[in-house]
Amino acid sequence: MATDVPRIAVGQMSASSDVEKNLEVVADLCARAKDRGCAMLFLPECFAFIGVKGTDALAVMEPLDGPLLGRYRELAARHRLWLSLGGFAEKGPDRDRRFNAHVIVNDAGEIQASYRKIHLFDVDMGDVNGPVLMESATAAAGETLVTCDSPAGKLGLTVCYDLRFPEMFARLRYELGCEVMLVPSAFTKPTGQAHWETLLRARAIETQSYVVAAAQAGVHSEGRASHGHAMIVDPWGKVVAELDGEETGIAVADVDLGYLKDVRSRIPVETHRRDIASFPVERR
Repeated sequence: MATDVPRIAVGQMSASSDVEKNLEVVADLCARAKDRGCAMLFLPECFAFIGVKGTDALAVMEPLDGPLLGRYRELAARHRLWLSLGGFAEKGPDRDRRFNAHVIVNDAGEIQASYRKIHLFDVDMGDVNGPVLMESATAAAGETLVTCDSPAGKLGLTVCYDLRFPEMFARLRYELGCEVMLVPSAFTKPTGQAHWETLLRARAIETQSYVVAAAQAGVHSEGRASHGHAMIVDPWGKVVAELDGEETGIAVADVDLGYLKDVRSRIPVETHRRDIASFPVERR
């Protein structure tokens, strides 16, 4: 693990069903991150493809050693840049389901870790507030927590809707020792406006960790749009880097693990935790 203060970039884009265009956008973000002296670039969920219909991703799903992800691995090697590929349509258990896979690639283009999204987004916001999205109709849920050592520290991998489940982040911090929580997302506009920043800052404060939240932004197709506002939050809960609502680009921040250790030592939550699950319950 690096002992200096690494610089990282969080990315924001508006992906579509045009695989080639998405790749061009990511290539540009890689170049920008490298020019800014970053060791790692974090990309959002669905960075390679967002379809018009819910079943579209099944047509492009492939194993992680397939040709499409291979082109992103080549980008990492070309730019000598670690990549967090925030949500990829990995070939699933059958032809009707994929995995939503968050893949970490090192600066030689090698896959270091892959996490399959555990919490699937099955939500009916109603006609007034937003779309009906049933991720489980075409995706299978993962069942394993994943961490990864990186130049930015020890990463805890999640994807989008996982953000609403603080117990997952608690395990990543207290059982698995993570320092940087990753939340690549394609948050809907209604949920993003109401909850995005609040939840990200809460997870940072609760776990005393950096939270890196790459985001999709703007309109992808008819009936599909994302909130944006990609950001990096420090262990005190301060937003230290952020992109405007629908801007395509990167925001840059340093990951100071010395500062993280200081925050954790000043408020030693880890030593104060108790096994609440084992406590008796009194109901009146």
